[in-house]
Amino acid sequence: MSETRPFDLERYVDRTLNGPCFICELIADNPAYLHHIIFENDRAVAFLDKYPTLVGYTLVAPKEHREHFTGDFSRAEYLELQELIYRVAEAVRRAMSAERIYLLSLGSQQGNSHVHWHIAPLPPGVPVLQQQLEVLRKEDGVLDLSEQEMAAVAARIRQELQVIEREQQDSAHF
Repeated sequence: MSETRPFDLERYVDRTLNGPCFICELIADNPAYLHHIIFENDRAVAFLDKYPTLVGYTLVAPKEHREHFTGDFSRAEYLELQELIYRVAEAVRRAMSAERIYLLSLGSQQGNSHVHWHIAPLPPGVPVLQQQLEVLRKEDGVLDLSEQEMAAVAARIRQELQVIEREQQDSAHF
């Protein structure tokens, strides 16, 4: 695994509770909230976590500010978003050679209320006691990845996503 750097949890919590919605700010192209984008269309966006605990840690969110995992979506909207999450998760799995993909929807009404899904790729060889929620703990530090390293990871995932989309198009022609 890459080197880690300390994470200022207190500052993060304060910004989460008192700052603007980070996803809405990212979508509005606020320079203070830029992330490495993996996928974007008129309805959704997928991007690398700015403070990852795992290489390739990705978030997927609807562009429209919605707060409830199921209640704010029609069935068709929800299924369309889940299809994107599936493709992005598979792209992350392939690009990162992940042993396992963790998929979570986190946040609360008090902070990070814009619904989003976390796609966390567990690399091979992580000891069992350091897996699952333990590997996601930012309190233990976040990966110290340069902007160039983050851009390269985003490019690898984007490339795999394009392969998956071509595969789906090819299989739809039968």
